[in-house]
Amino acid sequence: MKIAVEGCMHGDLDNVYKTIADLEREENTKIDLLICCGDFQAVRNKKDLESLNVKPKYRQMNTFWKYYSGEELAPVPTIFIGGNHEASNYLWELYYGGWAAPNIFFLGFAGVVKFGNIRIGGLSGIYNFRHYKLGHYERPPYSESDIRSIYHVREYDVHKLMQVQEPIDIFLSHDWPVGITDCGNWRELVRKKPFFEKEIQERTLGSKPAAKLLEKLKPSYWFSAHLHCKFSALVQHGEGGSMTKFLALDKCLPNRKFLQIIEIESDPGPFEICYDEEWLAITRTFNAAFPITARPADFQSVQVDIEGSRQCVRSKLNTRGVKPFEFTRTAPCHDPSQSVFNGSSAEHHRNPQTEALLKLLELPYLLDNSIASREMSSYSPSISKGAYSIDDEDIPIDDVDELEELAGAADEE
Repeated sequence: MKIAVEGCMHGDLDNVYKTIADLEREENTKIDLLICCGDFQAVRNKKDLESLNVKPKYRQMNTFWKYYSGEELAPVPTIFIGGNHEASNYLWELYYGGWAAPNIFFLGFAGVVKFGNIRIGGLSGIYNFRHYKLGHYERPPYSESDIRSIYHVREYDVHKLMQVQEPIDIFLSHDWPVGITDCGNWRELVRKKPFFEKEIQERTLGSKPAAKLLEKLKPSYWFSAHLHCKFSALVQHGEGGSMTKFLALDKCLPNRKFLQIIEIESDPGPFEICYDEEWLAITRTFNAAFPITARPADFQSVQVDIEGSRQCVRSKLNTRGVKPFEFTRTAPCHDPSQSVFNGSSAEHHRNPQTEALLKLLELPYLLDNSIASREMSSYSPSISKGAYSIDDEDIPIDDVDELEELAGAADEE
């Protein structure tokens, strides 16, 4: 199986797919799957741009809308996670994962799927300790502070991934596992990115939860993006233990290292994206603790019977099949001929894929629960809308976006 791994997409699907087509033609080969490590920017229309954590003057439609509308079809099956520059209102509809467009699958805020016999897991967002223990309290339309916290990784999603027992072949995170630089040529990295050195020395470059997952899951491959550079590392898990090959890639720009082709041993195709039985069982088990307010998840309240849930999931998948529910559009598509957007607001839409999956798993729909906004101000003053500064990130490198850096440089010129 040949897999193309891409760093930060930033909505530039046309160029990434063109690059893959050029490689296939030049090397007389066929790519079976494209994986994107975040900042995918699944922007369907101009209203979605309001949920994108990018300064208004740098917000652009880019090209995802063509694939959402059906004007274009992804030529390669595509799996992506979220980063810190996303149309968060749309990804929230697909919290549990699902088709963002035909042939383009979002892994969810956390998720595991199968592609052929390869297991692919992922964690969306970036780490910020202020929000890690909190629940998913944000609801669209987002405030200025919510737009900066909705993509911060939560303990609940990490806890679910920590329950995975069966081997993971590929794992995706947007930011790097903290300490990963110890396992690669960090001196060469610092030569290229000298402002990383302070974070490396202080052990703040990267995500603590991602490092925890790396230690637990020990996948064969781990791919990341976020820091807009290429970096590789080899992680040895204990004396004589298994190895994880780590690779971070750049963003899609000319003359940048944003794409890498890898080949993995697998069963013969055809290859399709399918639900993962173990992951659906974990989701079913821990949904009772889904924190829909700012309050942390109460894991003690969960009656952990993953095997019982698994038997239920297996029975349902045997009856229904393992393919994800079909893609459905839930918002108007961008129309380049219209200068003004005439569609609905960026409020929450119930995605039929999510509703169908929850019905299959016999779970309630919680994503539009309004309790979150009522409890928010009373629970934690430190993150209330009045007290939380949208410019206050604990890790200085956390929200660096070279799109803005490059645009700023162009303005100066």
